[in-house]
Amino acid sequence: MSFGDNNTNFHDWTLGFEDSEKVMKHAFDLGINFFDTANCYSAGTSEEYVGKAIRNNFKRDDIFLATKVFFTADPAEKGGLSKEVINREIDGSLKRLGTDYIDLYIIHRFDYNTPVEETMEALDGLVKAGKVRNLGASAMYAYQFHNMLIAAEQNGWTKFVTMQNHYNLLYREDEREMIPVCRQYNVSLTPYSPLAAGRLSRLAWHTDTKRSMTDKTAEKKYDANEETDINIVKRVGEIAEKHSATMTQIALAWHFAKGVTAPIVGVSKLKYLDDAVGSLDISLSQNEIEYLEEAYVPHKIVGAL
Repeated sequence: MSFGDNNTNFHDWTLGFEDSEKVMKHAFDLGINFFDTANCYSAGTSEEYVGKAIRNNFKRDDIFLATKVFFTADPAEKGGLSKEVINREIDGSLKRLGTDYIDLYIIHRFDYNTPVEETMEALDGLVKAGKVRNLGASAMYAYQFHNMLIAAEQNGWTKFVTMQNHYNLLYREDEREMIPVCRQYNVSLTPYSPLAAGRLSRLAWHTDTKRSMTDKTAEKKYDANEETDINIVKRVGEIAEKHSATMTQIALAWHFAKGVTAPIVGVSKLKYLDDAVGSLDISLSQNEIEYLEEAYVPHKIVGAL
């Protein structure tokens, strides 16, 4: 989501192609080969940048590439998860990415207007056609995800293997139902916003960066709970000091301690990649995990709709 033309009325803080390419090359040098984008990011230009960077620098089979469907690259087009939309959008994504297959195709939201059977059969058709190798889901209620898994199971269709849910130290509501469902079906967790849009990477809740000043979506997700959640941020800072680590590394180390497979880290600077990878060298004790978690208070559901 950090890549793309910032003149598309999506985000003001996205990177142009050359900087996006530098991020991907540096990530790969660090051992990262999983790149996550979406058809709707910066009106499709994120997919274009990712695809071009792959063609310029990597063997396609060395990259694990994910993109999404529900929203559309063209705002004038109807979105959702109908068979028609899915078949149209996969072809658009493949063209923009310049590839003939997607490693992981993720439904970006739950579609209340399309029967789950129609969606799952259409997605299974993409797998059978060789356009998609694995299926993932994101941003929905646990009962909806469970119903879709059951529909696939009962009809012999391809099931989801990943869940890109909203999950971090400041938002843990999915521990109630979504994560248990994922464990039941052996679905890997690839949560978005692992750093709560930067709020877990620094002691100051607000900064003067372009993203902090313009990201209204992050404001809606986190700022209403600043008074209570700042206590968790302070604890992340304490544990970071104890480990001679950064707060980013502690926040991500917590994810790995909780069984997360691959947190989706948004990167706009190369140093952020080095910082994130450093989390793999940190092992949190059970007491530290409990200390980080005990200040949490229940939150309103955010991200499932």
